[in-house]
Amino acid sequence: MTAGRGGRPAGRGGGAGAVRRRLRRVTPGQVARCGQTSGMDNAPKAALEGGPDDLPERIVPAPEPGSDVKVPLRGGYEHFRATTREQQTDQGALPVYEWWERTELPG
Repeated sequence: MTAGRGGRPAGRGGGAGAVRRRLRRVTPGQVARCGQTSGMDNAPKAALEGGPDDLPERIVPAPEPGSDVKVPLRGGYEHFRATTREQQTDQGALPVYEWWERTELPG
C-alpha cells in the first residue's frame, strides 16, 4: 500500500483532499466497452453493416446527427455512414450505418 497525504495510506481516511469513491455492481450487459459508459443501455444506438468480419461490436452508440461512426481496429479506423434504412434487432429498430472506408494510422 502506498502512502497518501499526511502519511495515511492512499485511498483511506477522510481528511482534506481525500477522494471518496462510490462503487456499484454492474451486470455483464452493463460493462463499458470502447469508451462507452455503463449507462449506454438508454443511449441511442446504431447497427453497423459491412466492413471487416472481426469488428468487436455491430451495435454501437449512435453518433450525433450528420456524423459518421468511426471504429478503431487494427491500427486504423473503419468508417460507417448513415443510410435511410433501419434494422430490427433484439434492442429494437436501429438506424443502419454502412461501411464505406478504412483509414490507417501512421506508424
